Amino acid sequence: MERIRTIFASLMIITLLMTGMALLPTETQAQDNTIELGYVNWAGTVAETQVAVVVLEEMMDYNVETTMVGVGPIYAALAEGDIDAFMGVWLPQTHESYIERYKDDIIKTGPNYTGARIGLVVPEYVDIDSIEELNEHRDKFDGQITGIEPGAGVMEATRTGIEEYNLDFDLLTSSGPAMTGSLESAIQNEEWIVVTGWRPHYKFAKFDLKFLEDPNNVYGSKENVYTFHNPQLAQEHPEVVSFFHDFRMTTDEVGQVMAWIEDGMEAEEAAQKWVEENEEKARGWTNPVVVSE
Repeated sequence: MERIRTIFASLMIITLLMTGMALLPTETQAQDNTIELGYVNWAGTVAETQVAVVVLEEMMDYNVETTMVGVGPIYAALAEGDIDAFMGVWLPQTHESYIERYKDDIIKTGPNYTGARIGLVVPEYVDIDSIEELNEHRDKFDGQITGIEPGAGVMEATRTGIEEYNLDFDLLTSSGPAMTGSLESAIQNEEWIVVTGWRPHYKFAKFDLKFLEDPNNVYGSKENVYTFHNPQLAQEHPEVVSFFHDFRMTTDEVGQVMAWIEDGMEAEEAAQKWVEENEEKARGWTNPVVVSE
């Protein structure tokens, strides 16, 4: 009898231990509330991504991890599920080639904001108005167009533009911040410079700039900026996909966050400030998904 009691007690202990272990969160369960956002180091993409981080974490109780990736690799990472979403997709033209390549593996939502634009940009004091006039003043520009990362859509369009307009110019690769630094240095010395540009961007608030006319429409018309996500996110967190669907900022609002960052505020702090000042709008993006019976 004593032996039976001992066996029964042992079985009870084992059962309790197994039940307790079942209640402990597994590694997968612990990660269920984590969203991985990729971004490219473009001022506008940084601004909108950080705003999304604040809302997802503080209003929707998610843990968000962000990873900076190059513009080409970020689409591969998105398609392969290494990141959940990317908020910096410019369409219909700028990132068309990437979307065409990965369209079967990623899903569009948004737009995050509308009325964006890319093209060649010069300071207002530069006495030309069209891309067609660049060759006439090649020496003043040192025969150079200052660009950003080689895989960026505006760089691809500029390479096409050099051929389309038969420009005797070299396209220099750098980064968004480096391009803006070169622009600022040239303006301080009232030198002529032409850069690959896009709007919204804080440089338009900081300097007097203009887009060069593009009669051959190499750079397209105004663009919209979208979020793309991998299909698994819709299955696991439909409320997050709903958030991205409802996320809307104006170009001026994105520009405001960018300007705060440029003035020395940390990106997270600037996003926090914007959300606090626009709480009602931000909460409107967090409406829960209604699942029909």
